Order: sequence, then C-alpha cells, then structure tokens
Amino acid sequence: MSTPLPPFPKRQETSDEPVLMELAAPGEAPQLRADAARNRARLLEAAARLVEEHGVAKVTMDAVAAAASVGKGTVFRRFGDRTGLLMALLDHTEQRFQTAFISGPPPLGPGASPAERLHAFGCRALRQTSEQLDLYLAAEPDASRRFSSAPYRVRFMHVCMLLRQTAPATDTELVAQTLMGYLEPALVHHLTRQRGMSVERLESGWHDLVERSTRPATA
Repeated sequence: MSTPLPPFPKRQETSDEPVLMELAAPGEAPQLRADAARNRARLLEAAARLVEEHGVAKVTMDAVAAAASVGKGTVFRRFGDRTGLLMALLDHTEQRFQTAFISGPPPLGPGASPAERLHAFGCRALRQTSEQLDLYLAAEPDASRRFSSAPYRVRFMHVCMLLRQTAPATDTELVAQTLMGYLEPALVHHLTRQRGMSVERLESGWHDLVERSTRPATA
C-alpha cells in the first residue's frame, strides 16, 4: 500500500502568505526533550564537520555516528535516512530563506509588488542553491518525495501566491511548476558546472522567464 502524501501546509487566516514550516525529519516531535535536542545538535555538528573537511560524499550514517561517538541506530532514529540527515543540515539555511520571503524586507519580502518579489525570489534561490550545490544535490529527495517535501511545498505555495497577484489569468499551478523547475538543483548543476554558465546568466534567464510567464495575453 502506498503512503498518502502529506497535506499542503495551511494558509494563515489573515494573510495570503504561506506558513513557515519546520523541516524536521518525518515523525519528529516539534519540541524535542532537552537531551534529545542536545543529541540532535551534536549529530548535526558532526555531520557539518564531515562536510567541511571531506565533502558531502563522505557524509554517511556510519561516519556521522562515529564522529559523534554514538551508535548508528541513534542516527537512523533521529533522521530516518541519509536524505533526512542532509535535509536537516540544510534546515537552518532554508528556514532563513523562508523567513526572508515570508516576512523579511522588500523586494524579497512584503512591501514590494508581487512581480518584484517573484523576481527577487528566484534570484535569491539561485544564489543559495549555487553556494551550497553539493549539499542540495545530495539532500534532494527521490522522485516519489521531491514535490511533497516541506521546503518545496512552501516555495511552491509562495510562487503560486505571487503569480495569482501578478497574472491572475494564468494557470497558476502549472506556471508555478514551470518556474520552480528552473530552480531545481540538478538544473543549476548542469548549467553552472557542466555548461559553465555564471549565476548572473541564470538570474537574467529567471527575469526573462518571469516576464514571459506574467505577460498579459495578447488578443
């Protein structure tokens, strides 16, 4: 029997903004006990050291357990699998990004026009992905979870909101998926590392794609 997809996060009642989401491992309680929180922090510190010293490829459940001087079962219980562990490493960065586009200063946050915010959103996402590309690639969920993960859904809802406000006549969901596809880590890897394109060129392409996607249809 297939596992049902988790529901989309609910919107705030007083705003059209998406709700800030915790990116904790599946099944993890929102408030960890003090000892569990310390253990989780120690495991993430060990994983971060491995990334810094040896690269993402060397971050395995066994290696993290050894570096943190705990049993491998402890790592699996806390994060589920290697993808869950790597997603936890990205949690802080992703939470900061969510806070910035939901409630931060313009043009990324409220206060700028929806179109300006959409332009700023993509540029910030491209920069962030390119700066931590190896980690994003390694933490990317498999095909069955890619579009249901918490960070993807928060980003997707945000893009949908801005599209509804900028170009209400468009098929918001499909256009949003097209825009989100441009920000995929695998594509950023291909364009920057395999094709040698600069992030500035990708940002220019994002601006062009947004303009084309929100341009009023001609009669």
